[in-house]
Amino acid sequence: MARKIMKLSIIIPILNEAHRIPKLLERLTPLVRNNCEIILVDGGSEDNSADIVERAGFTVERAACGRARQMNAGAARATGTVLLFLHADTQLPDKANLLVKQALSNNPSSCWGRFDVCITGRPIMLRVVGYMMNLRSRLTSIATGDQAMFVTQTAFTEAGCFPDQPLMEDVELSKRLRTISHPACIASCVVTSGRRWEIHGVWQTIFLMWRLRWDYWRGIPASQLAKTYQ
Repeated sequence: MARKIMKLSIIIPILNEAHRIPKLLERLTPLVRNNCEIILVDGGSEDNSADIVERAGFTVERAACGRARQMNAGAARATGTVLLFLHADTQLPDKANLLVKQALSNNPSSCWGRFDVCITGRPIMLRVVGYMMNLRSRLTSIATGDQAMFVTQTAFTEAGCFPDQPLMEDVELSKRLRTISHPACIASCVVTSGRRWEIHGVWQTIFLMWRLRWDYWRGIPASQLAKTYQ
């Protein structure tokens, strides 16, 4: 792939995000002006999320519910040479498209990567959580969806896309991609909401996530882990 003619497709799975969509689309508009393709993939929202997106002039793809299925559907429709998968509650840094292009150009052996993440919220411990997530990612070459993973179309296809599972789909894709190349790590932060940590408790959420990762490493099926997560 000629990195100098890179086109970025940003794929965002949504489900009942009507309250969040106007702000999300406002943040994405500058990227549209910079020739980025934006695809929001609705998983069967019951709050008119898809209609709000379409009325705003953005592309909506409809797919079966499930983050992996929605992101794969978006990737299948995308025309960009590089795909970036973004959570609806995560904000990209300014000029994210240029940062991705620069990261892949500066690391010509890399075909994928992710951003550092900063978690918003009142508990100071959330800053530590974000720091540890970024450090762990650098040490293991495993990324999570909160870090806005990006990957070339070619590598995404070679890795078999996201596995059709209800949890850890981002971890599983990372494991496949790191057999192809090391990730390019962008130090600029995406900003994501710490709401789930605040609602369920920071330490309780940390312990839960580590437990899920440990169980997944031990071979417990993602379908079983999803029940624990929920």
